[in-house]
Formats: sequence, structure tokens, C-alpha cells
Amino acid sequence: MQAHEIDYTIYGEEMQYVEIELDPQEIVVAEAGSFMMMEDGIQMETIFGDGSTQSNSIFDKLLSAGKRVLTGASLFMTAYVNQNSGKRKVSFAAPYPGKIVAIDLTQYEGKFICQKSSFLCAAKGVAIGIEFSKKLGVGFFGGEGFIMQKIEGDGLAFVHSGGTLARKELGPGEVLKVDTGCIVGFTKDIEYDIEFIGGIKNSVFGGEGLFFATLRGPGIVYIQSLPFSRLADRIIATAPRNGGNSREEGSLLGGIGRMIDGDNNF
Repeated sequence: MQAHEIDYTIYGEEMQYVEIELDPQEIVVAEAGSFMMMEDGIQMETIFGDGSTQSNSIFDKLLSAGKRVLTGASLFMTAYVNQNSGKRKVSFAAPYPGKIVAIDLTQYEGKFICQKSSFLCAAKGVAIGIEFSKKLGVGFFGGEGFIMQKIEGDGLAFVHSGGTLARKELGPGEVLKVDTGCIVGFTKDIEYDIEFIGGIKNSVFGGEGLFFATLRGPGIVYIQSLPFSRLADRIIATAPRNGGNSREEGSLLGGIGRMIDGDNNF
């Protein structure tokens, strides 16, 4: 086994965090900004790329980091090393309401494909790269699902989904049609494509976009009920216009609240 064998516990319901238990000299790598807390004895180190390659070649490190940039991630990740003689714990938090999913790559033939920016953390030795679709339709119309991340290795990785999580196991030839933003990830044997919704009324008045993803089995698919883009759209839609506060928000109580906050623009 190449990846470090880490233990973990996931806490919470709507706003989860994962607690990783590290043996002496064990390492977990995580995306910048996901750190929550850690016990004394764990050392943080910024690394170039995902730290999975053992090569000292600057070209290999640049290639690894470049793949991450294409998925919208940072050039750098943070490694957390247990320098203590006993077990120590470090925790990583979900970025918004949803579920954290533990992916044991040994159960998925060493590879799992997930939505970009869904990766949270993983055992040292797990590689995080990019997965391009071979079909032009996916590239032009796939939206959030065009460039996917691939997680490879033989250790544990953790991905985050928004809202409620659904796990679907598809049989050979079985098809599931999904909003492109609602895909969390799927196993490597799933065929992924983009399909036009069709119909003038659906296209103009449907409000669901012009395309959805078709996932064909066999394999396992994880679906999220609240992709971050949808959450962001809702927040923007209800935000006050022109820098002011909404007059409909809270009426009398809302005005009192703004007075307490020192905001006289109501």
C-alpha cells in the first residue's frame, strides 16, 4: 500500500467536519482553507501540488500542480504531519452546508472521478489530477461538469457535497439523468455525456438550463441536492439592490435590527 493508512470520524449533520487520526509520521494533505483545528504535535507544511509524487524533478512537480490549476484549485496544498510519538488528531471542515463523503479508493479500483472543487483532504500518497471527457458535447455544454477531478491511489480521500447526498448504484446500461451541477462524483466505469433537454417550451420557459448530464452504468454515482452555484444564485437573487437594504425584509423588526447595528439606511 502506497498511501498512508489514516483513521477518521465525521461529525455533524448539516455543517460537517472530518477528524483525522494520525499515527506518528503519518501525513494527511488538504486544500487550503479547509483546516479547522489540530492537536499539539502536528506540523503544517505547504507543498507544491498534491505531494503524491516521490520524484524530485521540478518538471514532475510543475505538471502535478498544473493539473490542479486546471480544475480551479490552488498550486499549493497543505500537509499535516504527526511529529509526536503518539496519535494526534487534525480536523477539516466542510465549506458550506452539506455532507462529507469518505472515498476508499481500494473499493473503487484505485480511481474516483468527482466534481471540481469538491475535494477536501486525503491520505498522503493519493494523487489529485484532472479528468477530461472525450466527447465534445461535454466540453462545450457541460458547464460545471466539464473538467472533473480524478482521485487516484489506494488510500482514503474525502469529498464534500452540498445539501443532501444521494448514492445511486447503476447496473450495466442503466441511465440516470442529472443536472450537471448536482453531480458529486462517480466511479471510473460510468459513462458521462451531455444531452439536450429538447422542446421549445422546455428550453425557453423551463428554467432548468438547456442540457443535463446522462450517466450510464455500471457503477456508483453520488448526487448532491444543493450545488454551490445554485446556493450562490439564491443568495445573489435575494441580496439588496444598489447597495441598500431590502425594504421588504423584516418590516418593523428588520428596521429595529438595523438601528441596533448602526445602519441608518432604511
